[in-house]
Amino acid sequence: MHTGFYQPPGTVTGPAYGKGFKLIATVVCAVLAGYGITVGLRYPLLQYGLAVQLLLLGAAVMLGVSYYWFLRSVVVIDARGIRQTWMFNREVEWRDVRSAKMIGIPYFTWLFPPRLVVRTGTAFATFNGGSRDVLVEFARISLAYQMKK
Repeated sequence: MHTGFYQPPGTVTGPAYGKGFKLIATVVCAVLAGYGITVGLRYPLLQYGLAVQLLLLGAAVMLGVSYYWFLRSVVVIDARGIRQTWMFNREVEWRDVRSAKMIGIPYFTWLFPPRLVVRTGTAFATFNGGSRDVLVEFARISLAYQMKK
């Protein structure tokens, strides 16, 4: 069985989003939920059409689901590959990885830590790292594929 170019020394698991991002997400979601409640109290939403009501309900549900997964998302790097849980899980096996590179937003790494972008043939997958252990493993992966060239 061909397992690919890179093999991590062990399993690394950690949150996909850091504490700073989770704090900002909590504040933004609380503000949006509060604003939604004030809109609901100021306007007679039951007098609007069903489509408007469903749109507002869908927006509230998506806000809640997104917030839940920001808090619960986990990255796992093991002998099989890289996985990230979310509303729709992402997984890339080592045998499918063609290249890997870390990218970041300058001056905002406290909020948005570098991400690992993995190229698999014609597609790309992006993985978030919210802990030091995951980011160190991302750097090892990126370095290994940079040296492969």
